[in-house]
Amino acid sequence: MCELDTLRDVIRGFSPAWFTVSMGTGIVSMLLYGFPYEWSPLKYIAMGIALLDLLTFVVTLVLFTWRMVQYRDFFNILLHPQMSMSLGAAPMAFTTLITSIVTILAPYEVAWMPTLALVLWCINIVFAVLSFLAIPFLVTSHQKHAFENVNATLLLPVVPTVVASSAGALVASVHSGTTAVAVVLISYALWAIGVGISLMLLTFYVVRLVLHKLPPPDTIISAFIPLGVLGQASYAIQLMGVQALRVFPDGLSQMTYLGEVLHDLGFFIGFLFWSLAVWWLAHAIYSVLYTRFHGPVPFNLGWWTLIFPTGSFISSSTKLWYLTGYTFFRVLVSIMSVGVITLWIFVTLNTIRYAWTGELLKPINIRHLELHTYSENKDIQNPEQQV
Repeated sequence: MCELDTLRDVIRGFSPAWFTVSMGTGIVSMLLYGFPYEWSPLKYIAMGIALLDLLTFVVTLVLFTWRMVQYRDFFNILLHPQMSMSLGAAPMAFTTLITSIVTILAPYEVAWMPTLALVLWCINIVFAVLSFLAIPFLVTSHQKHAFENVNATLLLPVVPTVVASSAGALVASVHSGTTAVAVVLISYALWAIGVGISLMLLTFYVVRLVLHKLPPPDTIISAFIPLGVLGQASYAIQLMGVQALRVFPDGLSQMTYLGEVLHDLGFFIGFLFWSLAVWWLAHAIYSVLYTRFHGPVPFNLGWWTLIFPTGSFISSSTKLWYLTGYTFFRVLVSIMSVGVITLWIFVTLNTIRYAWTGELLKPINIRHLELHTYSENKDIQNPEQQV
């Protein structure tokens, strides 16, 4: 057991990796709300979890901001080769709130909701693009990385633009005219840059796996992160295709068939990404089971990277079910949703347990951060050890 003596220890040990808690909670809310077999209480449970997501995000944002103000170490975090990766979780957690607002409030035709969703989405874009541009630049210009220690968290700063594109499609669904057209076009741009760089990084990660084998047990859960990238890519392109069919050609009258083409391509490309994600799902499950067979897999905040990526894959499968009507996807979504919700409960309870005992906010890691500078970085630590 690791006891934390003061609130100062808690604040000092609070890292951006805690935003993954909000990410996982938000995606679970949406899985419950869109469960294939309708049961009215599920909607209210989903709303309750969405409120929990909001509370989790606000508390995390306040505590992390408090840390940055009190210790003024944000630039040290940016220069840290692993903690900086977790900064990408913040805009993705924010995106889950936007998704919940649009999905839950749209049926009630709340007058102020479309404007609120649009404003929040614009704010989210700023932070998603900052994550996308700043952190990869620091990776290539300032940070020191050892190839054998690289894991799938390298994708985290890039994925927010892909996640923002799916939220953009939802925001466009509650708007019309030039606003909807602009949102859809921006969403396609966000999707393109995010998916393009993600595929490059996935190739890099596969080479690392071939040369240095699976990550160590304390980071093995990160094997699910590629599933989130591909799941979101599939989900977003399908959503954008549906909105493109609605807003085009009215928005771009000179391109008569653009909406139909983008809609059909959305399904086709989405299915291709979904198919690729199936391989990564199988590989991630095998990796975790193989590691567990050879020893324990310690619990840490990295376990939250299991929830959102798998939930993203389920969201993609749900959209394929909507577009095709195939029972296979409906059954798959139902089974996997129950599994992810069960895992969410398990991870949540363990997070509360180990946060209460201080295991997720270890003073030894806090002291390590106090001594950390870019020039002294010889040990590349994993993000879960840094929380």
